[in-house]
Amino acid sequence: MNKTALKNFAIWARKKLISDITYSAGLLAVNENGIGEPLPQSRSDLQLFDIGTKDYAEVKGERISQRNSLVSAIRAKVEELDNYKAAFEYIVEEVAYTWFNRMIAIRFMEVNGYLPIRVLSSESGKHEPDIVTTPFDAGLEFTGEESGRIYELRDNNRLEELFRMLFIRECNHLHDILPELFEATNDYSELLLSLSYTDKDGVVFHLVNDIEEKDFDVINHDDDGKITGQVEIIGWMYQYYNTEPKDKVFAALKKNVKITKENIPAATQLFTPHWIVRYMVENSLGRLWIEGHPDDDLRQGWEYYLDEAEQDPQVQAQLEEIRAGYREISPEDIRIIDPCMGSGHILVYAFDVLMQIYSAQGYSERDAAKLIVEKNLWGLDIDRRAYQLAYFAVMMKARQYNRRILTSGIKPNLFVIDDNRALTPEIIEYIADGDSKIAADLRSISNDLTNAREYGSIINVQPVDFNGLIERIGIIAESDELNLIAMENKRIVCEKILPLVKQAQTLSQKYDVVCTNPPYMGGSGMSTRLADYVKNNYPDSKSDMSTVFMEKTINMCKTNGYMAMINIPVWMFLSSYEKLREKLFSLNTLSSMVHLGRGVFGSDFGTTSFIFTKHISGGFKGSYRRLFEKQGAVDSVETKEKWFFEGKGSFNANQADFSKIPGMPVAYWVSKAVYNAFLNFPNLYSIAPTKMGMTTGDNNKFLRFWYEVNKQKVGENYPFYNKGTEFRRWFGGIVNVIKWIDNGFEVRHFKGSTIRNDDYYFKKGITWGLITSATSSFRSTENYECVYGDAGPGCFPKPEDFYYTLAMLNSKPVDLFLNIMNPTINLSSGVTAQIPAEVEKDSFNTVSCLSKENVDLSRRDWDSFETSWDFKTHPLIKPVPLISESFAQWSDECEKRFTRLKSNEEELNRIFIDIYSFQDELTPEVEEKDVTVRRADLTRDIKSLVSYAVGCMFGRYSLDVEGLAYAGGEWDGSKYKTFIPDPDNCIPVTDEEYFRDDIVVRFVDFIRTVYGADTLEENLTFIADALGTRGNTSRERIRNYFLNDFIKDHIKMYQKRPIYWMFDSGKQNGFRALVYMHRWNADTTGNVRVEYLHKLQRIYENEIRQSQDVAETGSGREVSAAQKRIEKLTKQLKETHDFDEKIAHLALSRIDIDLDDGVKVNYEKVQTGDDGKKIEVLTKI
Repeated sequence: MNKTALKNFAIWARKKLISDITYSAGLLAVNENGIGEPLPQSRSDLQLFDIGTKDYAEVKGERISQRNSLVSAIRAKVEELDNYKAAFEYIVEEVAYTWFNRMIAIRFMEVNGYLPIRVLSSESGKHEPDIVTTPFDAGLEFTGEESGRIYELRDNNRLEELFRMLFIRECNHLHDILPELFEATNDYSELLLSLSYTDKDGVVFHLVNDIEEKDFDVINHDDDGKITGQVEIIGWMYQYYNTEPKDKVFAALKKNVKITKENIPAATQLFTPHWIVRYMVENSLGRLWIEGHPDDDLRQGWEYYLDEAEQDPQVQAQLEEIRAGYREISPEDIRIIDPCMGSGHILVYAFDVLMQIYSAQGYSERDAAKLIVEKNLWGLDIDRRAYQLAYFAVMMKARQYNRRILTSGIKPNLFVIDDNRALTPEIIEYIADGDSKIAADLRSISNDLTNAREYGSIINVQPVDFNGLIERIGIIAESDELNLIAMENKRIVCEKILPLVKQAQTLSQKYDVVCTNPPYMGGSGMSTRLADYVKNNYPDSKSDMSTVFMEKTINMCKTNGYMAMINIPVWMFLSSYEKLREKLFSLNTLSSMVHLGRGVFGSDFGTTSFIFTKHISGGFKGSYRRLFEKQGAVDSVETKEKWFFEGKGSFNANQADFSKIPGMPVAYWVSKAVYNAFLNFPNLYSIAPTKMGMTTGDNNKFLRFWYEVNKQKVGENYPFYNKGTEFRRWFGGIVNVIKWIDNGFEVRHFKGSTIRNDDYYFKKGITWGLITSATSSFRSTENYECVYGDAGPGCFPKPEDFYYTLAMLNSKPVDLFLNIMNPTINLSSGVTAQIPAEVEKDSFNTVSCLSKENVDLSRRDWDSFETSWDFKTHPLIKPVPLISESFAQWSDECEKRFTRLKSNEEELNRIFIDIYSFQDELTPEVEEKDVTVRRADLTRDIKSLVSYAVGCMFGRYSLDVEGLAYAGGEWDGSKYKTFIPDPDNCIPVTDEEYFRDDIVVRFVDFIRTVYGADTLEENLTFIADALGTRGNTSRERIRNYFLNDFIKDHIKMYQKRPIYWMFDSGKQNGFRALVYMHRWNADTTGNVRVEYLHKLQRIYENEIRQSQDVAETGSGREVSAAQKRIEKLTKQLKETHDFDEKIAHLALSRIDIDLDDGVKVNYEKVQTGDDGKKIEVLTKI
């Protein structure tokens, strides 16, 4: 199946149908802006509308009533949504999907020969559909008027009209045999349908031609004997059709817009890969049957069936008792439900397995198909569209085995979740007719189904006498009602209440097998009402709808029944689900699991599929598969399937062992030695209390990078703030400061902030990032007396144990512990506190010394780069004449540091592996990618040298003093003797050398000053080669770097908070100039404009005149070059004039900045005029 073609078609078809339907509605004076009224000259049989065209739009005949129906539908939706545009879009979307769904269904049926004649295509391959060529062979009953119309359209060659008429007629006919999919067409749905088989840009043409016919064909086999098509194609189409609505919902969710009940289906549904469906069904439904009715032939056909692990004798005896009950089950007794059935993928495969079971018991395929639909399969969904697809899929599967099933009147036990609105007191009274028990049962159902459309299948329904109610409704259906009110009540009871009662019965009864892929929606996306219902009814699983369904589906099982599911793995490990795990494992047995990791649904959140049985078998060993090589790795679903067959990652585990680990994670792969470590060692908290840090409530308001603020305020007013960092061990990563004036008075009293463990602030500690990679990393906070944030928690050992504890935390055994307790991206202080830890005396000194050395190595690495607070000078500034020589020395220094740290870490791993007796679990080797000091990198390091040189040009650094020379406060000119900074805080960056203080001129001067005049050209060539930019000379290549890449690299290095700001006129490079934020004053913009922009304009004018002289007097190449130069300079001049108009307004405003506000605020401030309008003159961050 070509899923790329399916996706492309479905996404495109939705847009096309919506566009066509919107256009059709517009021709009726109905659009997103409102509904037009008929003009005064309209008649009862002819309505005229002004739609902005030359002639009035005419609506006549039956189209008037159809338009009225459309208007009524939109107005009814406006009442519900209180938003006209949203109501209009909803109706358009509804009509578009109705016709999309019908076209796909008809295409499926015609390809598989389920229709008398093809409707959208031709059996012979001709362009004209067979129903147009021979309409009277379609099995449709035409009236005399309709037949005459057909002949008329054919004779007049109006075949498109004929096709539309016959297509609608076929849909209306299919309503009689598949009423849940081909619902009675709304008048306005037909009115808005635009259909063509000749239009090569139309939906019909693309459906027939873009998607291979074999993908629909469930009868045809390929050369390998495999069926080429699947009824599941309908499900894939639906998921892909919802791609853009789903993206829209999640984009809104990022803006804290809750998911409404209308959007829940689009936001929460994912189509389950077929082999995972097979695993779930074969190991639940299949196992239920096989364990009571051993059958090697059946078992052999189930490729994804996991054989049970060898059990201890007492466990085997328990299982035999349970299986004795399974032996009493007949095929007709089995009830399986998918309470989130979506398009019916799971039910369709369950149908296949049930057909195999029936056939093995001697049933005919025709009888088996009928019984499966009537007795075995049940399904629920919140989404009517999904319900229709599931209904269609099950009926098409039954049609494969029973040709008469569609005309037999049999309806599957599938239901779309509806609420109690139709069950009014008047209807209850009408049904009960004085019977108090019936009335009480109906009121119970009504109460339980309140808001059911929003809650879906998680709703709890109390058992009542459902069969009695159904019998009573049957009597009403057979009764003769004589008055209009009673007739309407009867219609409501038969059409709405009967399905509602059956839905309630489906939610209330118990099942042998519950198998599903639940919706995925976190608590933050739930509406208030849904969140409250979940909290009240499912407190142990409330954080996500998918985990709520774990509780619900287990409750839906009979005793000894099976629950099969694919889900996100958060429930296996997170502390917020610990109570759920305790509940699940105390009452149920985890029979098997396929832990899939990431990649099943793309680059996703990770998935796991599993089977629970609703009984507890003490000592039972479940079968587990771990189908990923490393936490966080993304592998394709096909790769995971291959690993499944190869037996990769096979484990057997007793779930009782999970409780030996704090938090009871589902750590099925853990060895006895690891369990012993948790049992025998004290936890980390006992030797180094772990503490969560504060929450500011508004990081933009209170946090800055240290390099944004006045350096003189870093410390008491702006202390360092530990916010976490990327993967880095031992030292470094602290770059933030927090506004802490008057001991943090403002943030302490800020609504939304939470101050935690402030008695640990400013203490030396060991920290890590709350958000981690697959491998953990711990660092010392020494040299940075800091406030600990919620994303940068800490632990605090005794001073004498500090380095030992740090070494232990950075060891492989601790990484193993953390991957067991919390293999997710969030590493909380609570989880860290439970690490098995003990200070071992024999190795204490060795470990502590190695650890302290590692901190020193990492500090030297961290402080070599200018984003470190303790940066002194650039590592390539050495007393040697050649930068190449300096880089070689730096490279050697880095390599020695890297090698030493790697060696130390491996030695520490050896020690801790011995302490924990993990020789069989771990090796001490450290991968080079996990060593967190940097090796030399020529391009990176030369770029950082260029950045340092710019800092010297602005006076941020000085060749005469270490560290920051100026970053706010009073300017001290005595710090600069060797290389004098730019006097006016503006360095032009132009594509040619037009100024004495041009940036390339200044840079060349800097290189000459540092390394000497004799080696200048060689050094410039080395730099240009390292930068890798284009140009004919080294200076030209360096200039191109400054012009095109410097500011981008600077913005990246400073994490989108640049301290050097570039005035930028646009794409022609007409004017660019750098200024230093910490030297900004109210006249900076004016100075840039007058002293540089205006001067450059005059230079351009003069250069143009000179080039014109050459063009007029020169010859050959000179003229051509001059003309090109004139063209370039003219564009640049125009750009500078346009830029001058913008910058003039800002210059007159004389905007100053406050460094305390940080880059983000100040960057906007200096580009906002007195009128509040933003004028972009600086490079976009």
